[in-house]
Amino acid sequence: MDQRQALTAFGALSQETRLHIIRMLVVAGPDGMAAGAIAERAEVSPSNVSFHLKELERSGLIAQQRESRSIIYTANYEALGGLVRFLMEDCCSGHPEICAPAAEVAACCTPKMEEKLQ
Repeated sequence: MDQRQALTAFGALSQETRLHIIRMLVVAGPDGMAAGAIAERAEVSPSNVSFHLKELERSGLIAQQRESRSIIYTANYEALGGLVRFLMEDCCSGHPEICAPAAEVAACCTPKMEEKLQ
């Protein structure tokens, strides 16, 4: 991820509703959520959630796919991981113990995600 992409992603995440949506989608996992369910859970109107979903999709942090009559949104875990790596890439200055706690936090979700994917 380059600086321009990171700025776009951080810009998208800097709004309360969008941050809430991305966190919901991360929890939802690879099955994602329908736009209507996102609007209901975020307690915003369908038109409002549509605006926020478009912004998150434009930033590359989420993806959509049509399933029958619904549009299902999923978190783009690769892009989210790239954002974290962008923040941490110059970390440590030769002292890996500084970044160890952050690396442990990032690694904590791996087994859960692998279970959901099976």
